[in-house]
Amino acid sequence: MISLLTAARAASSSVAVSLVAASLVGLSLVAASPAASQPAPAGWPSQPVKIIVPFPAGGTTDILARVLADQLAAKWSQSVVVDNRPGASGTIGSEQLAKSAADGYTLMVTATHHVINPSLFKQLRYDTRTDFTPVALVASVPNVLVVHPSVPAKTVRELIELAKREPGKLNFGSAGTGGANHLSGELFAYQTGIKITHVPYKGAAPALNDLLGGHIPMMFDSLPGVVGHIQSGSLRALGVTSPKRAAAAPDIPTLDEAGVPGFDATAWFGLYAPARMSAGVLAKIAADVREALRAPAAEAKLKELGAEPGTLSQPDFAAFVLAEMEKWNGVVTRADIRVSQ
Repeated sequence: MISLLTAARAASSSVAVSLVAASLVGLSLVAASPAASQPAPAGWPSQPVKIIVPFPAGGTTDILARVLADQLAAKWSQSVVVDNRPGASGTIGSEQLAKSAADGYTLMVTATHHVINPSLFKQLRYDTRTDFTPVALVASVPNVLVVHPSVPAKTVRELIELAKREPGKLNFGSAGTGGANHLSGELFAYQTGIKITHVPYKGAAPALNDLLGGHIPMMFDSLPGVVGHIQSGSLRALGVTSPKRAAAAPDIPTLDEAGVPGFDATAWFGLYAPARMSAGVLAKIAADVREALRAPAAEAKLKELGAEPGTLSQPDFAAFVLAEMEKWNGVVTRADIRVSQ
């Protein structure tokens, strides 16, 4: 599925998107393709728009949603309100969107968790494949593999060799079972053929504190969250998880360059609408979001967060979502990850 993910990200033509979508027959999302012949109703939006964020205020998802809301409010001459509905790994807010009218007045900005949750939770009160319309990739943030300076591995290849010499003895921390940085570690283990032991924490901050203290040797974390520690020498960066080097840290190689071909575990944030959206409204929102992300104020804020604005078209993003669901389902299944609901 890594090749499918790369194709979805890199696709710049309808032909490339069709190839990705065709390879995922049976996993069709109910997302209408924008149609130039079906414009949005005149005067849309004619009332305030709500953007659900299924996480607490102050986090990266919330910040990105508010940046987007500000730009869209100015463009639409309507209030665009962010509504935080945290809880249950983002599923509470997602359920609210799934039950909303498909008129474009209720949207949601959420993170990679949205495509991971169907594999982790068997009792979701919605169907991630059929109850949502992927609208736009808002931003992506590279994760980075970091180790404590005491670890006798200066490169990814040396870390892999160390893990193979002592299977299961090398621990890696995460913000919690089933989270994106946990699954990044599981994907890394699978693609390199090593055995490493997961140590879950209740949040990224306590995991990072233990890493800085040398209590755990390694973890995957967002680049913005650890770049200061890398620069100070408190942590050693071995590779970023994105397909290309991060603009915020161009000297750190990708894991693909460092010896793990095709590795991609980038954190990303997307805008969704309910299923069965009008093609005209969908096309307008998708186009306006892409324009909003190019606004100087939005670009400056994303740069400050270490994030890159999304550039995928709406069909490209829908194909990308499908590929991500399949990829992470494979990781969860192979690692036999179970979480209580």
